[in-house]
Amino acid sequence: MKQFITSLNQKFTVATIAGFLISSLVFLALFLAFYQSELQDERVQATNNVNLLLQASLENAMLKRDLSGLKTIISRLGQQANIKTVMIVNPLGEIRFSSNPELIGSTFNKKPLKLQHFSSDFINNEQGVEVLRSVNPVPNKPPCQECHGAINRQEINGILIIDFDASSIRHKVRNTTLILMSAGALIVIINLLGGWWFIQRFILRSVGVLSSASHALAEGNLDTRVQLNGDDELCRLGKTFNLMASSLQSTVRSLEEEQAFLQAIVDAIPDGLRIIDTEYNMILVNQAFREQTGCPDKLWAGVKCYAATQGRDSPCPAELMNCSLEEVLKSGQPYKVIRRHKLCNGKTLDVEVYAAPMKIIRQGKEKFLMVESIRNLKKEVRFTHEQRLSELGRLAANVAHEIYNPLSSMKLAVNSLKHSIDSGKQAYSNKDRRSPDISAYLDIVTQSMEQCIQITERLLRLSAAPLGQQELVDICKAIEDVLSLVKWDAEQANIKIITRFPEQPLRVFASESELRMLILNLVQNAFHAMHSGGELAIRGFVEKEQVVIHFKDTGAGISKEHLHKIFMPFFSRRADNVHGTGLGLPISQAIAQSIHGSLEAHSELRKGSCFILRIPEASIKRLEK
Repeated sequence: MKQFITSLNQKFTVATIAGFLISSLVFLALFLAFYQSELQDERVQATNNVNLLLQASLENAMLKRDLSGLKTIISRLGQQANIKTVMIVNPLGEIRFSSNPELIGSTFNKKPLKLQHFSSDFINNEQGVEVLRSVNPVPNKPPCQECHGAINRQEINGILIIDFDASSIRHKVRNTTLILMSAGALIVIINLLGGWWFIQRFILRSVGVLSSASHALAEGNLDTRVQLNGDDELCRLGKTFNLMASSLQSTVRSLEEEQAFLQAIVDAIPDGLRIIDTEYNMILVNQAFREQTGCPDKLWAGVKCYAATQGRDSPCPAELMNCSLEEVLKSGQPYKVIRRHKLCNGKTLDVEVYAAPMKIIRQGKEKFLMVESIRNLKKEVRFTHEQRLSELGRLAANVAHEIYNPLSSMKLAVNSLKHSIDSGKQAYSNKDRRSPDISAYLDIVTQSMEQCIQITERLLRLSAAPLGQQELVDICKAIEDVLSLVKWDAEQANIKIITRFPEQPLRVFASESELRMLILNLVQNAFHAMHSGGELAIRGFVEKEQVVIHFKDTGAGISKEHLHKIFMPFFSRRADNVHGTGLGLPISQAIAQSIHGSLEAHSELRKGSCFILRIPEASIKRLEK
């Protein structure tokens, strides 16, 4: 605002000064013209007066041949205050008469002898003093022909030269002109001050208020209004500004509400969502996408799409991956792909990307955009109770066979007991004790029931929903329980299972049901790799305060080409040629990471694989903490 007013003041000041200078130049020109005119008038007037006087006096003295009287006239005339010198020069240039006796008889060096008319001009005389010199030719007249000859032979009888004092004439003219110029300058200054006050009072003040309000409105203060009293043009402009500000405030608020509503809708979408223009700029993202990047508080709008999800400073090369934007631009059709995104914290995230074209109208022109829906595949493979029950369905046959044998034994024992009672072959003692044969049958029933209960408990532990907090788990016991559930499956597949654990328990903090499911996934993964039979060796030990479990099989192995992909969701390459879900290993890795552990794989094609599970040990010191 101050800069605007200062600039306007400067413009006004410069314009006024320029006007003042122009006016001064005009006055100066008028002054010079008037000065010269005054000098000319003074010169003409003085010369005319003297000429008339001298003409009469000289003609009278010459006709009477009164040379002494002529000298007296010239001498007295030269004594006047405004006259420096009076001279009469003959046609030959000789000074015959002069108010300065020293000049009589000398030759006039200017030689204005051919002048036929009166003339006057400011010059420096022989003494270097500025004078107004009047040159007056004295014409030859009929009464003068007796002495000077015929008029046709001599047109002039002599030249009267009068030098007037130039300083007095200039002083008078200068004073008159300066008075006029001062009056003009005073008028200009009065007009300048009056104009400056008027502009300050009635224009700049109002313009300053309007400028300040405009600046505040431009900075986003939509409550800004101006207060100008009056009914002039600027006051009416202030009222118009207030109406404009009110309308703008209402419009902006409506747009902000609609934008907030749109953003709320977008943020409510559980999958990551972003809109990208043809220059790879993300112009809109939702909260789910911000969380997927690992930087939920960062505003990603305006950032390049490849910088947000690939950590690159240039578009993704075509030889590394297919760019969703390029594919959609090329085909004009939706595009679906599974890829791995790089997060802000250096980690990676496997996602499913669904990209679709979108066209909008901006500034009257059609603009192409792309909408990307990004689904976090880790959420897809995260264990839920329903998924866990689905996995347990695969164990139904094993559990049925495990329970079938105890139930068969129980049935045979009960039938034998019933037959013995019915035949009356057993007797009771006086103390009402059962016979040893009946006790043996009952022991068989009890053991079979306990075996069924244990199998059921193992299955329930595997299928139980995870607790809200971790618990102390003996991983060796958990492995043995899981192996008991797949015992029948291993026998049918001709797979030998070997376990080797230390005498002391290997304890970790984990959700027992999820840990058991992790073990089951790794065991089943080994079974799938040994479709023609083989050996699964499970070994556990403690290394650097970590419980380490090796699951080593003698199956088909994994090629180097596929080894780095096995933990990606939905990637499945089973040796038995059965198309799996591709979720077992990603789920196992997710469970291991959730308890601050890790799961890695080492494999060689046709030589088997080894999966290594590492979990922080629940030592006594950690238990005390």
